[in-house]
Amino acid sequence: MDKKNILTYEGLKKLEDELQNLKVVKRKEVAEKIKEAREQGDLSENAEYDAAKDEQRDIEARIEDIEKILKNAEVVVEEEVDLDKISIGCSVRILDIEFDEELEYKIVGSTEANSLKGKISNESPVGKALLGKRVGDVIKVETHAGELEYKVLEIHRAG
Repeated sequence: MDKKNILTYEGLKKLEDELQNLKVVKRKEVAEKIKEAREQGDLSENAEYDAAKDEQRDIEARIEDIEKILKNAEVVVEEEVDLDKISIGCSVRILDIEFDEELEYKIVGSTEANSLKGKISNESPVGKALLGKRVGDVIKVETHAGELEYKVLEIHRAG
């Protein structure tokens, strides 16, 4: 059986919008590029044709990926997330004990994780260690950079 793809409503909406754009806009654009390239004659030495076909292949592969993700999607209703303990769909404020630095993360499924936007996966070392913890708990996380220690300061709804 396929793994469930845990998504927040925001993540689900983003994927649905991307899928719609790929199917409606991008497919039409690339079909037009292929048509124009064909009209230029000899396809064996036609770089535009090759590039358009590659782009078409990429678009179709991405459509297939998104459809697979959506087929196995499980949406976390963030308004119903229990704020007593850390779970997918909530935001947490933690203290990096070693560097005395506060960090803020939103815990999301691996499909929409993006550390640059403060969204960490429930499957990442830190995300996994935080799940189920409460305000005041201290966790130790083994990473490639060594052991990190965090204290949970706050759990709240994302947004």
